[in-house]
Amino acid sequence: MTAATLDAAFIARVLGPRLRALEGSATTTFTRAVVDSREVRRGDLFVALPGEQTDGHAYAAAAVRAGAAGCLLARTVEGTGGAANFVVDDTLAALQDLGAAWRAMLPVRVVGVTGSVGKTTTKWITAAVLASRYRVQANPLNYNNEVSVPLCLLELQPETERTVIEMGMYTTGEIALLCQWARPHTGVVLNVGPVHLERAGSIETIVAAKRELPEALPHDGVAVLNADDERVRSMAPHTRASVMWFGTTPDVDVRGSDLTSHGLDGFECTVTHAGASRRVRVPLAGAHLLSNALAAAAVGLADGMTLDEVCDALTKLDVPSRIRILTLRDDIRVFDDTYNAQPASMRAALDLIAETPGRHLVLLGDMRELGTASAAEHRDAGAYAGQVAALVFTIGDEARLLGEAAAAAGATARHCATREDATSALLAELQPGDVVLIKGSHALGLEHVVAALEATLGRPAGGAA
Repeated sequence: MTAATLDAAFIARVLGPRLRALEGSATTTFTRAVVDSREVRRGDLFVALPGEQTDGHAYAAAAVRAGAAGCLLARTVEGTGGAANFVVDDTLAALQDLGAAWRAMLPVRVVGVTGSVGKTTTKWITAAVLASRYRVQANPLNYNNEVSVPLCLLELQPETERTVIEMGMYTTGEIALLCQWARPHTGVVLNVGPVHLERAGSIETIVAAKRELPEALPHDGVAVLNADDERVRSMAPHTRASVMWFGTTPDVDVRGSDLTSHGLDGFECTVTHAGASRRVRVPLAGAHLLSNALAAAAVGLADGMTLDEVCDALTKLDVPSRIRILTLRDDIRVFDDTYNAQPASMRAALDLIAETPGRHLVLLGDMRELGTASAAEHRDAGAYAGQVAALVFTIGDEARLLGEAAAAAGATARHCATREDATSALLAELQPGDVVLIKGSHALGLEHVVAALEATLGRPAGGAA
């Protein structure tokens, strides 16, 4: 095979009839594609995408000044002269064509990961497991849609042997399209829950959308499915690939059992595969990550790794956590999980603080886009929070039901009208050694509450997050 080169000649050939104009040298080479001019590095291809708030063309000249070797544009832009510029009618469609064509040039094996919760963490763990044997690439961000997956594909290097790519969705047809571009050999389905239910319309639609990943796998591929989730179990008849089950029941291919939590210091479990077992200490905060670790182990085992290789990799994991943990004055620990919220991640965060010694306080906000399931899911989350936390503060209209359910479960609950009210309420109640969870939809801006607590209480002398 001729060595693949991401250069202007390749781009022009792929775009074909889409290309209305080409400026610059056909020998210009590119390292990757970016859509944010603030992220440009020398040698990048800047893709100007139209948006609801702003138009990428307004930043094309700045991208060239920052070192972009070329631009993908829908019109000529002053200040981009000297770069290799490709002018097309639809820059997003062109980006997608380029990602698919570049991936098709490479012998890399792609692992796709989907699920209602845990995709990013599972991607990191899976990449770390595979990296103990293969040359692996995985974008560190939660790139999982029609814009970011092509960007991931265009980052791939010819020498890369494995890549792990997240695949998200709002409704049917989206993951199928991502699979057309990425051509995964292995597909992981973690779970199915009511995330984006308001947009999808029904849980059945979400199941069908997630099922598009195993449906897209080739005959010689592997569908890695969570046997503990009945909705995921239902996907097995819909794939041509072989199925590798993971979970906690005795009938699975990769089983986790005898779970012991060490809170922030990780957890222990016994991993069993093909009649062999090994005890493993996984250095990830929260025993709720057992399923993620088993999924990654299953991918490695399906790819020819031994049980010892997989388990050795799990014991050495050093992957980022979506929950930021701050230690403030008087040994008060704040669990900052303000990135987003939905039922499964809410329960997982509550599980994590339950495993952490101390008095537990929580500030919980709305879980958005749950559609007709919203009231029931907020009540369920509140009932569980009431079992975990002594004090439950809520914020947001939908979270009122959560607080009511927490109070019914025995916790002291209070609804806060604003972030400032929530901050004051927490500061009035905090005692030395307390553990505080702050979680809600990103739209609520609860990261400002975290920042206010940190500013008021401060860090202990020599302390760090």
